[in-house]
Amino acid sequence: MTTDATTPDQAVTTRTESDSMGTVEVASDRYWGAQTQRSLTNFDIGRETFVLTRPLIKALGVLKKSAALANAELGELPEDIAQYIASAADEVISGELDSHFPLVVFQTGSGTQSNMNANEVISNRAIELAAGIQTVLAAMS
Repeated sequence: MTTDATTPDQAVTTRTESDSMGTVEVASDRYWGAQTQRSLTNFDIGRETFVLTRPLIKALGVLKKSAALANAELGELPEDIAQYIASAADEVISGELDSHFPLVVFQTGSGTQSNMNANEVISNRAIELAAGIQTVLAAMS
């Protein structure tokens, strides 16, 4: 973790996230990870007006919960991990985690960043629910 003092009265605590593209600093109080942070930097347009909508964020939660439960039923995902993912997805579905979906609709056209945002938020929240540390784990993405 690092602290970036932007003014004497204001400091932002960050954690270092890494992926195939390297490392990036993410605010410690955010559930998103490296991919979302890069998208925020690379697609810095329309943030005030064109944010992801509540129905789309909810749909991502429904999709991720369904995938976790289906994979558990097929024996491809341990039941306990599936339940943590489902619980985190329920928080996305209910709107509790909307502030962790900062991306705009203007991305690459495929929605990859929105999908990764959902994976990062749900996996980090699931890890937290399991009393783990907040970092994206490949097994839970």
